[in-house]
Amino acid sequence: MKAAIFREFSGPLNVEEIDTPACPPNGVIVKVEACGVCRSDVHAWQGVDPDVSPPHVPGHEFAGIVEEAGPDCTRYRKGDRVTAPFILACGECHECLGGDPTVCDHQHVLGFSGHGAFAQYCAVPHADFNLVRLPDAIGFVEAAGMGCRVSTAFRGIVDRAKLQPGETMVVHGCGGVGLSAIMIGAAMGAKVIAVDIDEAALKLATGMGASETLNASSIDDVGNAVRERTGGGAHVSIEGLGVTATFHNSVRSLRKLGRHVQIGMPVGAHANPVVPLLETVYSRQIQIMGTRGIAARRFPAMLTMVESGKIDPARLIKRAVALNKAGEALAELERFASPGVTVIDQFDA
Repeated sequence: MKAAIFREFSGPLNVEEIDTPACPPNGVIVKVEACGVCRSDVHAWQGVDPDVSPPHVPGHEFAGIVEEAGPDCTRYRKGDRVTAPFILACGECHECLGGDPTVCDHQHVLGFSGHGAFAQYCAVPHADFNLVRLPDAIGFVEAAGMGCRVSTAFRGIVDRAKLQPGETMVVHGCGGVGLSAIMIGAAMGAKVIAVDIDEAALKLATGMGASETLNASSIDDVGNAVRERTGGGAHVSIEGLGVTATFHNSVRSLRKLGRHVQIGMPVGAHANPVVPLLETVYSRQIQIMGTRGIAARRFPAMLTMVESGKIDPARLIKRAVALNKAGEALAELERFASPGVTVIDQFDA
């Protein structure tokens, strides 16, 4: 099969012929029809994820058609239209059985633990537990564009922060996950404030439902500015970049008893920020929570929002490209070159 593969960290991502993966006995092989290009793929390419070693095929935001099902897979057959969360859990451990597969100790992360979906085919283990059927009304490109960004934002806002109608939510960083969060928060009836340093990103944020925007590059104290605009601070604050400065801005944006959700993945120097424990967590009694991925069982609630028209992930997609443009798309994300989501939808070039 054809796949986009890098043979050294930060090296060229070239389309090569490699072996098609074997079908797991409890899994499936999916013919990939579309795959999103995500900032997490940049982390894999740069070598900051310890699970990745070259040669490697990135890609974790896939949608496609079941090509083959293993003998122990009972729920899916060839021809089924599917997607899956990027955290592929075992389905049998205490966490999985308790409803929290995103913290499964035996998880396989597509595009990180092994080769991913920048390829014509990908393997999905434990398919009965991990696969999600796609409604006919949702196209493959749209589903891939949702990828980990819309799904992670959905879990972070709905399941972790438990955002309520009428609350105020501020989103720090208007990349793919930030724009997804804005769209979901607005659909849930919250007042949403978008914060970024890029006017083009802030313009997109307004189109996704943000009622106000703040350009952080022109403000000395973003947290104070948010508290002033909201009469005490936001109920919920989303950090969508994994950057120390935006983490502190997010925490300082909250009102007493507010909820910070860390969606952006902090790597390198950003992995261990100093937490103002006394001022914020103790005195103002805020909550700091993380979120990563989503359980397959939560996809129906998210897909219902799409089918009902409450959210439209297609609006996040800025372009669809061929597989041989995957390297250019990664480099663009690395440079924070432009907002919006890129999806690969041609796998024969």
